[in-house]
Amino acid sequence: MSTKYPIKLEVDYPKQTLNRLTTFFRIFVAIPILIVLCSISATTAQGNDTYNSGIIFVGGGLLFIAPLLMILFRQKYPRWWFDWNLELVRFSHRVCIYLMLLTDRYPSTDDQQSVHLDITYPNVQKDLNRWLPLVKWFLAIPHYFIIFFLDIAAIFVTIIAWFAILFTGNYPKSMFDFVVGVIRWNLRVTGYAFLLVTDTYPPFSLGN
Repeated sequence: MSTKYPIKLEVDYPKQTLNRLTTFFRIFVAIPILIVLCSISATTAQGNDTYNSGIIFVGGGLLFIAPLLMILFRQKYPRWWFDWNLELVRFSHRVCIYLMLLTDRYPSTDDQQSVHLDITYPNVQKDLNRWLPLVKWFLAIPHYFIIFFLDIAAIFVTIIAWFAILFTGNYPKSMFDFVVGVIRWNLRVTGYAFLLVTDTYPPFSLGN
């Protein structure tokens, strides 16, 4: 895996013929794990540590406001907050990869399976500017426009791949790489603007 950017995503291309039956009914088969993911994501958590107590606001399950305030005022990113975000991102991406037909393996709540996602834990005082979290969401605006169209394209490619799998049992490799690239692009922008784990501006690229 490339080390050029501190947020990395790789998905193993399926070597075996994909299951046509579960592919056909994928949206229904995924309902139980989607319920689990939603139950985690649509919550607020009560937080309490040495420096900060009260409510940690959770947007979509991800801790955003609390790490922003800690970086801004304490130049800290508590490791357990980082680990929570990392594991939730990993889990949600396993579900996404499954829904996008990129794997037949039912999403695990803990094992990485065929989805290899890693985010480098930042040294806040050395690697992060304490003021940037206030404007990162704004600086990422050019990416939002591109991602909007890329996401639409990825949906159409997934529909085409759905038919390809039903008839051939295989996900065309070029389509597979494109969809993974779009998911990777989304992840890098999320990591920069909302997870706040890096100050390196996300590259305009589908690759790692």
